[in-house]
Amino acid sequence: MADPTLRVRDLTMAFGDRVVMEGLDFEIRHGEIYVVMGGSGCGKSTLLRHMLGLQEPASGEVFFGAESFTRAGPADRERMLRRVGVLYQGSALWTSMTLAENVALPLQQFTRLPASRIQEVVELKLALVGLHGFESFHPWELSGGMQKRAALARAIALDPEILFIDEPSASLDPPTGRRLDRLILELRDALGTTVVVVTHDVASILGIATRALFLDGEARRAIAEGPPAELRDHGPEAVRAFFAGGKSL
Repeated sequence: MADPTLRVRDLTMAFGDRVVMEGLDFEIRHGEIYVVMGGSGCGKSTLLRHMLGLQEPASGEVFFGAESFTRAGPADRERMLRRVGVLYQGSALWTSMTLAENVALPLQQFTRLPASRIQEVVELKLALVGLHGFESFHPWELSGGMQKRAALARAIALDPEILFIDEPSASLDPPTGRRLDRLILELRDALGTTVVVVTHDVASILGIATRALFLDGEARRAIAEGPPAELRDHGPEAVRAFFAGGKSL
């Protein structure tokens, strides 16, 4: 069997002496949408930062395929991160740049494509997220949902193998959030990208996740993993309470 796209092995996350999560152990398979879920403050976004190398674990390792990302040196980490795209919670678009300029930036930094080819790729990526014709707009001219889609176009500019998404529906109304969910599914199917999503939005979890991991902030460990509908109906009490409470947790 081929190596998983991403593995986390016996990972402990801590800030000084304060342990956030310990003993995290899971695999993410090629082509799935894997959701990390749990209540606010349980360590979901902290785990995402550990998987991206923005924070170092107290112990344990993160693997990209068969390679240890945690033990890799700076050059190898940079090489591995070329396979990754990230959609940040706040979109993180450059407000002084047009959408086309935002999406072009990673292509200019990390490829040797000529300007004419970069323009073609930019137009294609913006069209994939439903923003054809908005190339010359600035982020501040768009709604929150459109900004998220523009940031998603930038995240897929380099055709990543793995796409990390932090709280995709944050600050969006429910209908806009569901449209973004459908777009994530469409892009996964069209590009064959493995998607890792951090969220506490129950509707989104049930709508897009292949499998989900539940982080229990009180226990400071993951207490359940599996298809979200199964976890909702047959998971531990804390997991069933999370699904019953929706976004309020």
